[in-house]
Amino acid sequence: MAQVNGYEHDDAWSKDWLRVDDTHEVYYEQYGKKDGKPVIYLHGGPGGHISKANTQFFSPAHYRVVLLDQRGCGNSRPRASTKDNTTWHLVADIEKLRTHLQIPKWHMVFGGSWGSTLSLAYAQAHPSSVHSLVLRGIFTVRQVEQDWNLCATGSPMIFPDAYDEFLNFLPEDERAEHVASYHARLMSDDTAVSHPAAAAWNKYEIGMSTLLPDTEGWKQLADPTYLLPHARLEAHYFKNKAWLQDGELLRKENIDRIRHIPATIVQGRYDVVCPPATAWALHKAWPETRMCWIVDAGHSATEPGTKKKLIETCDEYALLEV
Repeated sequence: MAQVNGYEHDDAWSKDWLRVDDTHEVYYEQYGKKDGKPVIYLHGGPGGHISKANTQFFSPAHYRVVLLDQRGCGNSRPRASTKDNTTWHLVADIEKLRTHLQIPKWHMVFGGSWGSTLSLAYAQAHPSSVHSLVLRGIFTVRQVEQDWNLCATGSPMIFPDAYDEFLNFLPEDERAEHVASYHARLMSDDTAVSHPAAAAWNKYEIGMSTLLPDTEGWKQLADPTYLLPHARLEAHYFKNKAWLQDGELLRKENIDRIRHIPATIVQGRYDVVCPPATAWALHKAWPETRMCWIVDAGHSATEPGTKKKLIETCDEYALLEV
């Protein structure tokens, strides 16, 4: 039976790093039932990180829960590094981790926001490694989605005061190309330059992430595992369009590769970070998915209606036979 407040897990029974190339070691933790159905949780961002709280969606009686800090994120090393850090490097890392952990097939790949992007990219690249997908707050890095967040005619129409603060952080002569200006500052080796820019960038996004104000979210601005990696890697990925052709993840030939996989989409109706039109576009391209609208939620996975539906879905998928 679904635990509306979330499942409680014991501390991780495994914490380790996996070296994936000459530069990067990715950090992972494991929770729940050691011989349970394996689920991998893919965090948002790009540039977010894992925490024990991410396990709350998964029943410890059924699931072996694997949490992964993506390249440059959280406890992965080196932190905030953009070297050899692309969508396709991350996809390869997930597959290397699966093999390293001797998991024949992920029972579930669970991802929200950027994690939904990565889940789709991974499943399309390795469909035989994925038994089910749970996707929340859909993001596919199309230009229209980036423009919505970072240009004046998108979310700033709803949060004009926050957008002005975001823009006015920059000197006036840097505002015409504000995304490029932020990127340059975030890539600086001088923390006196990069850290204030990261705080301004992250504050803008955090403020839009829930339907009702969430004071807990602001605490992330003081978290060193979040502050620079989140902003720097978002800017890095957005500048490079996540190494995806526009609309690539929604193309019929790519959806056809995963059409057989049971999948549920959970989308907040008032998601301003990842607008609902993208979730609807995915569902129209892939009508076999189950589309769940959360009528009183924004972007965050922990808003009550969204959290409840995610837990219910994971409980249901725990009963699927591979």
